[in-house]
Amino acid sequence: MAEAHPVGFQWVMEAKARGAKVIHVDPRFTRTSALADTYVPLRAGTDIAFLGGIVNYVLNNELDFRDYVVAYTNAAHIVSDEFVDTEDLDGLFSGFDPETKTYDPESWQFATQEDDGEDRQDQATQRDTASAMEHETHGMSIDGDALRDETLQHPRCVYQLLKKHYARYTPEMVARTCGVSEEHFLEVAKSWVENSNREKTTALVYSVGWTQHSVGVQYIRTGAILQLLLGNIGRPGGGIMALRGHASIQGSTDIPTLFNILPGYLPMPNAEDHQSFQAWIDAMRHPGAKGFWSKAGAYGVNLLKAWWGEHATADNDFCFDYLPKITGDHGTYRQVLDMIDGGKIAGYFLLGQNPAVGSSHGRAQRLGMANLDWLVVRDLFEIESATFWKDGPEVATGEIVPEECRTEVFLMPAASHAEKEGTFTQTQRMLQWREKALEAPGDCRSELWFFYHLGRMVRERLADSTDPRDRPLLELTWDYPTHGEHAEPDAEAVLREINGYEVATGRPLSTFMEMADDGSTLGGCWIYTGVFKDGVNQAARRKPGSEQDWVAAEWGWAWPANRRTLYNRASADPEGKPWSERKAYVWWDEEQGKWVGHDVPDFELTKPPSYAAPEGSEGIEAIGGADPFIMQGDGKGALWAPQGLIDGPVPTHYEPVESPFQNPLYGQQANPTRKQYDRSDNLTNPSAPHHADVYPFVFTTSRLTEHHTAGGMSRYVSRLAELQPEMFVEVSPELAEERGLDNGGWATIVTARSAIEARVLVTDRLTPLRVDGRTVHQVWMPYHWGQGGGIVTGDSTNDLMGITLDPNVLIQESKVGTCDVQPGRRPQGPALRALVEDHQRRAGLLTAAGAKDFDDEEGA
Repeated sequence: MAEAHPVGFQWVMEAKARGAKVIHVDPRFTRTSALADTYVPLRAGTDIAFLGGIVNYVLNNELDFRDYVVAYTNAAHIVSDEFVDTEDLDGLFSGFDPETKTYDPESWQFATQEDDGEDRQDQATQRDTASAMEHETHGMSIDGDALRDETLQHPRCVYQLLKKHYARYTPEMVARTCGVSEEHFLEVAKSWVENSNREKTTALVYSVGWTQHSVGVQYIRTGAILQLLLGNIGRPGGGIMALRGHASIQGSTDIPTLFNILPGYLPMPNAEDHQSFQAWIDAMRHPGAKGFWSKAGAYGVNLLKAWWGEHATADNDFCFDYLPKITGDHGTYRQVLDMIDGGKIAGYFLLGQNPAVGSSHGRAQRLGMANLDWLVVRDLFEIESATFWKDGPEVATGEIVPEECRTEVFLMPAASHAEKEGTFTQTQRMLQWREKALEAPGDCRSELWFFYHLGRMVRERLADSTDPRDRPLLELTWDYPTHGEHAEPDAEAVLREINGYEVATGRPLSTFMEMADDGSTLGGCWIYTGVFKDGVNQAARRKPGSEQDWVAAEWGWAWPANRRTLYNRASADPEGKPWSERKAYVWWDEEQGKWVGHDVPDFELTKPPSYAAPEGSEGIEAIGGADPFIMQGDGKGALWAPQGLIDGPVPTHYEPVESPFQNPLYGQQANPTRKQYDRSDNLTNPSAPHHADVYPFVFTTSRLTEHHTAGGMSRYVSRLAELQPEMFVEVSPELAEERGLDNGGWATIVTARSAIEARVLVTDRLTPLRVDGRTVHQVWMPYHWGQGGGIVTGDSTNDLMGITLDPNVLIQESKVGTCDVQPGRRPQGPALRALVEDHQRRAGLLTAAGAKDFDDEEGA
């Protein structure tokens, strides 16, 4: 965090100065480690084993916050008799289909609700469309009336099933799997528990890299389970904070640049399952479930009304038929493979992205972009994704011939963040407005300018069209006011539309509860409603902390409703009283007859703690006065997830897809439901026991303070380039001696995809670990260099990565892999591919017949 999020890390240091204990768990000793009270090195890719061990420590010693757990989580829910755990199926849950490599979740449901699992799309479709992303806000589509045993003694209640599931995650097993000492592990477990009770809370902080694993979603689920068991969710000083590393990384899913969701986490309609507007709405609101998704009709109507204005009416289902429909996997990595194969994708837009350097399997990225009709690159500089056709590594190997490359590249100069106005949405879901500091030079323009005028020009060319397929474009709302010499669209006008307003009066909406489903209101993103409350740009507020209370509600604006802590009803006990005065945050005021506190209550303001939902009620009415998790189908925190996840109702340890070790817990080696593209140009390093000695070392990656992501904003800056001038690899002194690596010399790193070279930094920051009875070496590399532009250049770490994805959200496993490390510089030209193929052959990946795949090996 100190390295990649230095501004935010100052508050960690302030907390430490006030007595907080800081624990850092990471494969590598970093600037954060140097300032932490405790540093714990662990093997990359084993976080579930580590956290699962703490879950076991809590449950085995009955150290959970019992009152919180019984009242506010689904610990008491009774699970179907049909469920069989990984402990009994050697690493698989019940319902696994070896042909599709997906689960039928019927047996994961709660007792008497087994049929609920049949109401959703099949799991293969959910995996292809990353449908779990909808559950970022959707919650689970379960009946609110589950059978419960609040003594937590029923053998099939969630609490007991969790206890059984994690029973083998002992300190000894954690040490054997993760390479940590038992003493270090127990120190972390005891500290976490001792600081989690009525008087104290513990915060779990993770960065984006935690998601970049084939079990990344389940990493976060394990953290959530632990925080729920200890009563740390919805309370001040607790929770799980996802650090968003650069501008609007949170905003890019809120108002998404993704194929499968629409603004506010509404699902992109599926051509097969959502053939009508009502089917689409029902897939969100889940008739019969508790919670605020009962208003999904309003959220959907307001979005469509914002996009198509007066053309969107009840008579035409508010132009629902104009929405594109997805049919399967249209994700980034599927697209690049389709580019390589040709014939499916003609053109590609890149905006602030540099996949030639910054995306997994750089060779595949460049080969794919070389097989297009046209490519539009909008960036500050002439990045590698604009020049790959003339200076990429594949030019040297002969795989791309510049004179024959068919892709026409259009390089469009972009305005920087200081040269445009608008909002960033990042950590804590906070929108912060930025003013334009100066005019962009020359032809540099903002994204808002580019797409507004591109849309205007396309609409002008189609103005006389009578083709029905052009109506969605021609009837779009596109009348944004512009200003200045270059007719820049007014960003505040766009924010006002996103916020929403009454159609008849233009009055900005104050809350998403004002959204109607009859077309009388519109709003581009329901979770952002309130950011333009009272006609004021709330995101532009900058009231100093010294002039407001500690929650600082007048600095920027956080969705939803400027609420700084989600599910904060859980900060009070079931009777509405603070768990302790020290941790008072939101509570019920009997005299005023409403919820009050330091933050905006995440609950219906006048619903008392004593409220009991009427029998047969649903939606908001069905939320009881002691149901704090208002977006969940049962109002409870989900220790158990009967639906919504592809790879299981609870997290379990699987080895990374590439690992020098066999899974010590199960015969099932890796995540059985992972999304894998089995191709000769996307080979996977074999894991133990299949020739793992060819790629014997574990590697991981992360960022440097001095450079930014793929380097397009930092390698062109002389001072930053001077601070970090060359691509390098960190190795331990022991590995350096074993492989003959000299500090400051060169090393070649090889995987089944490619080989790169890097300067060697021999350092104690990497510690050899003792795993499963033998020593494992880990190496670390940054990923900011590329072979094209910039003051400093170098090989890209992402060339080493393959394409294997988490099945829930289709994010790549790019934070752990295996490799070979050799002294000296890598070969040039065709000899580079020869080196890679020699390793493939020795690993059994290449035979006389061509590529071989280990995916069908036992336990894969």
